[in-house]
Amino acid sequence: MSSSRKVVELFYDVVSPYSWLAFEVLCRYKNVWNIDLKFKPSFLGGVFHGSGNTEPGMVDNKLHYMITDLKLMSEYYGVPVNPPSPCKKDTLPAMRFVTAIAEKNQEENVLVEKVSRELWKRMWQKHQDITQPLSLTEAGLLVGLSSNEVEELLTNAKSQPIKDKLKSVTQEALEKNAFGLPFIVCHVNGKVEVFFGCDRFELIAHCIGEKWAGPCPIKTTM
Repeated sequence: MSSSRKVVELFYDVVSPYSWLAFEVLCRYKNVWNIDLKFKPSFLGGVFHGSGNTEPGMVDNKLHYMITDLKLMSEYYGVPVNPPSPCKKDTLPAMRFVTAIAEKNQEENVLVEKVSRELWKRMWQKHQDITQPLSLTEAGLLVGLSSNEVEELLTNAKSQPIKDKLKSVTQEALEKNAFGLPFIVCHVNGKVEVFFGCDRFELIAHCIGEKWAGPCPIKTTM
C-alpha cells in the first residue's frame, strides 16, 4: 500500500440506484484503502443533457435489463435496492438539499453521507416520494438534524448560490467526460483516472495501488 493518500471523488445523484451501490462500496473501503473520499452531489438530468445521453427508462430494452440487473447487483453488493417504481424521479430539489448540507459542512462528510443514504433508502428501498419538502424534512430529522437546521437547509437549497453550486459540480463532471452517474474520479500522484458505473472497483484498486477484497471487505449492516 502506498503511503501517499489518494483522493477519490464520487459524482452521484440519488435518482441513480447504481450511484447508491458505488456509494456504499466506497464508504466501506474509505478506511480500508488509503483514500480521501469526496462526495460530489450532482444532477443526473444535467449530465444527460450536457453529454447528449438518454435515460435508461427511455429505451425499453435498457429498462427491462436494468430491473433484472439491479436485483442481482443488490444481492451481490448487499444494498437493499428494489426495482424501479412509478414514483416521481425528479431529484433536483433533493440534490440541492444535499448540496446545501455539503456546503455548510465542507470539512465534514458525515452528514452528507447520512442524508444521501436516507434519500436513497426512501426512494429505492421504500419507494417514497422525495420530491416534496416534507420528505426531505423527514430525512433530515432521521439523521439527527434539528427542525431549525432542516428548515435553514431547505431555505438555503432554494438560494441562487446553492443552485449555482450544483450546476458547477455537474459541469465539473461533464468536463471530466461524464455521460452518466455514478462517475468516479481518482487522483493519484498527479494523475487522474475516471470510471463510470459501480462495477469498476477491481480496476480502480489496480489504478490506485490498493487491493479489491470484494463488495464487503468489512462486515457491515445497512
